[in-house]
Amino acid sequence: MPAPIPPFRITDTWKLFTTHDQLLLLVSVFLQLVLALLFGHFYDMRIFMATGYLVSSGQNPYIAQDLVSVFNNNSFHGMTTVGYPPLWPLVLGLLYLSVYTYLPNFLIYNLAIKIPVIVANICLAYLVADILKGLGADVAVYRRAWIFLLFNPFVLYFASAWGQFDSIVTLLSLLSLVFLPMGKFRNSAILLALAISLKPISFPILLVVFVYLIGKSPRQAINYFAMFLVSVLLFCALPFIIFGWDPSPILRGWNAHFTVGGGMSFMAFFELLKDSYQLPGQWWLLSLAWIPALGFGILALKHGIDGFVDLLKGSTGLVLIFYLTRAWLSEPNIFLILTFVLILTSIGELDNFTLTAIWILPLAFTFFNASLPQLFFPSLPGIMDRMLKLAEDFRSARIIARTALVIPWQIVGWRVVVSCFRRNPATVGGIRCG
Repeated sequence: MPAPIPPFRITDTWKLFTTHDQLLLLVSVFLQLVLALLFGHFYDMRIFMATGYLVSSGQNPYIAQDLVSVFNNNSFHGMTTVGYPPLWPLVLGLLYLSVYTYLPNFLIYNLAIKIPVIVANICLAYLVADILKGLGADVAVYRRAWIFLLFNPFVLYFASAWGQFDSIVTLLSLLSLVFLPMGKFRNSAILLALAISLKPISFPILLVVFVYLIGKSPRQAINYFAMFLVSVLLFCALPFIIFGWDPSPILRGWNAHFTVGGGMSFMAFFELLKDSYQLPGQWWLLSLAWIPALGFGILALKHGIDGFVDLLKGSTGLVLIFYLTRAWLSEPNIFLILTFVLILTSIGELDNFTLTAIWILPLAFTFFNASLPQLFFPSLPGIMDRMLKLAEDFRSARIIARTALVIPWQIVGWRVVVSCFRRNPATVGGIRCG
């Protein structure tokens, strides 16, 4: 199966769609803007809003502050700090300066933070269509994939309404894989470094790239990783130097992701057992399970990787292994896997049931995770408080339901892993995502 020949060129792909399709695009954009304006996750959006203010005012975003007086909102009392590398805080600071400074409206600021996410959603839909076209799929195949990403409830919920930026990470990661078999190693390395510097959920892709390049030329592999490391240092370390931020709060909490268990991970039961997310005693050892698991995954790739489809399959397999063996997994992180699975389903590598389960299960999980009430934070905080109080009355039942949903998620996930590591020729057929 040949790698997609053209790089991501939205203007070329745009010409392939009809006027009716362009109307669908406008409907999707309008729907996403409305969701972005009215909704936003209580925890994440508060952190994003506060981070934007701190960065724009020259303060360290990694030091928590009481910002009730800044936003005239009691929700900003007793907050924690942003947990992402500096790139996303810098974006948030720019958005605060360019929007909230001139138009200090809470809902408008909430919408402004979602704009980069919505743009990434649209670009990702066109990129997937472009990739499928490059792989030889007919119009019906890549058009349905395009519509899938524009209107899928998972995308609308976690990106447009919730406000998480996993679609940006997914877009950059996928572009890096597109450039790799084309020989554009520098572009690929910078894009992957950018994706990982925003949110390190896609770092297993780097391992797949290593297997791919080392099988072709060790020198190319060294050059790629040198460019990658330089880029990561620039993206993650340089902001601390330029803005004089004290990195000690981050250094003190370096093990934060190794001390909690829950979410959609295999540790979903832990909260019910211990009434806490914090891993006590030697429980933290379970949070290291992904390290040997990824080692076995790399061994499964020892047959080598040839072309874009193999790169995509290997990346899907390793990222899923990482997700399935982590002690904590947030539902929005599955955006990366959903996009990869969509492409693999479109070319006949995976079936429709798998694609459906990949996005249905996180949505069901988040309902029992009481995330839905928290989305009313910007527009209807009173309703949010009442719904959260009601959800707390059924807390034990919700945790049991969440834990039960993780079982089929694990089964489907490992099924995809096995499929991705099984060598079989990809065949482009009718898409099975509708």
